[in-house]
Amino acid sequence: MRRTLRARTCLAALLTVPAVAFGAPAASAEPEPTPTAGLQAAPGQYALSGRLERSLGDERSAGSYLDPATGELIVTVTDESTAEQVRREGARAEVVERSGAELRAVMAALDEGARITGTSWGVDPSANRIAVEADSSVSEAALRQLSAVAAPFGDAVSIERVPGVFTQELAGGDAIYAAGSRCSAAFNVVRDDGVRFFLTAGHCTNIAPSWSTSPGGPEVGLREGTSFPENDYGILRYMDGSQPEGSVNLYNGGFQDIESAANAIVGQAIQKSGSTTRLTSGRVTAVNVTVNYGSGPVRQLVRTTACSAGGDSGGAHFSGTTALGIHSGSSGCNGTAGSALHQPVTEALDVYEVAVY
Repeated sequence: MRRTLRARTCLAALLTVPAVAFGAPAASAEPEPTPTAGLQAAPGQYALSGRLERSLGDERSAGSYLDPATGELIVTVTDESTAEQVRREGARAEVVERSGAELRAVMAALDEGARITGTSWGVDPSANRIAVEADSSVSEAALRQLSAVAAPFGDAVSIERVPGVFTQELAGGDAIYAAGSRCSAAFNVVRDDGVRFFLTAGHCTNIAPSWSTSPGGPEVGLREGTSFPENDYGILRYMDGSQPEGSVNLYNGGFQDIESAANAIVGQAIQKSGSTTRLTSGRVTAVNVTVNYGSGPVRQLVRTTACSAGGDSGGAHFSGTTALGIHSGSSGCNGTAGSALHQPVTEALDVYEVAVY
């Protein structure tokens, strides 16, 4: 790592480039970054969506999404009086058949009767249903079991086969090192007292308590928290006095400053920075997603169409200057269509009482 006038920026770039590795080589190509395609969520839409979802609760709303034609924030509601409240707040209301509570009950039934490795499910508020995916490892018998559990809920559930296998993507890329493994971080964060940390995936921080920027090198990060499975986030404190900048590597010689954090909205465009697939783009398709990895379930993730591959674990999902999530895993990438899952970064920020900068 270069210790030049830009040493702090270089460290930030390394530690915001996502990767986890067990000996697989990094991608050798340096592709041009994919431009962000699709709807961009405005800062006010993040705030309004969160405020309305909290105030309405899951009895009166089933979530929010962006209208693909107009970019307007649409908040689903279960009755006309709630719709009027949403309109007064400045969002568009859509009366739907099922509440968030009803959709959560569907997910609870799936969790009880169909917790099958290689499956995931989450809320698609734009369709007012639970969107289930089953990867190529799910047998026909298991798929029949999944369908049988879903059948009583009718069109409240959709089931789709996806290629590849859902896994934490542990391979290849520029990295921090520990116990013969390599990972990298999503976002740099700071505590009120000025102490600086970086966030990464919990399945990374579970590996070892301390991390270096080279194999056998001096410690750079010391684990102060980890959560996996169920969640997928962890935090490491800088040990070498670094004051890294808060930026994400765009793989074109530039970096994206990160200024805030928010929860992703279904329909919005996102970017994912990863050391194997580099910078890829996609859109958010579901929230409150449960994925059943072989190592255990992780809940309340966000599903996107961004491409990812081995080496992208722990990386940054973001939109402009807004941090959205920590890359957890996927079932791979088919052409330009992926299934990258991220842990919402806001939960980790709240748990560890830190902020992005």
